[in-house]
Amino acid sequence: MIWSPEVTVAVIIERDSRFLLVEEYAEQGIVLNQPAGHLEADESLVDAAVRETLEETGRAFQAQHLVGIYRYSSPSNRVTYLRFCFVGSCGEPDPERRLDKDIIRTVWMNRADIVRQRTRLRSPLVLAGIDDYLAGRRFPLDLLHEMHADC
Repeated sequence: MIWSPEVTVAVIIERDSRFLLVEEYAEQGIVLNQPAGHLEADESLVDAAVRETLEETGRAFQAQHLVGIYRYSSPSNRVTYLRFCFVGSCGEPDPERRLDKDIIRTVWMNRADIVRQRTRLRSPLVLAGIDDYLAGRRFPLDLLHEMHADC
């Protein structure tokens, strides 16, 4: 059997030194996370980030940069995740849009508040991405290449 990691995307959105997070139900209870989720078949990484942000926050997301690529092995479920973390902007939430069933609400928190809630973070990837973003790490989106069989 060939091992492969779960590919996920996450989004950092900052306004006035606060970050958009979602409060959601997960295996470990109610947690805080960035808008994030799994890459689907035949979907680009950027498209996955846009889709997940819309599904979890009701907001249209425009990716501007890649912040980092993270490999994380979860001790709770023994799954390895390969996470692509993007930064960008978004509009206001669409009031007609229903959020994913596992999402309780969206919240804006500054870094200090997030650190105080560290035990509620879905994984250490949440703070790692924010810290890399605050350190100025930005990579152009054209770093990512979508290759198809007909190319």
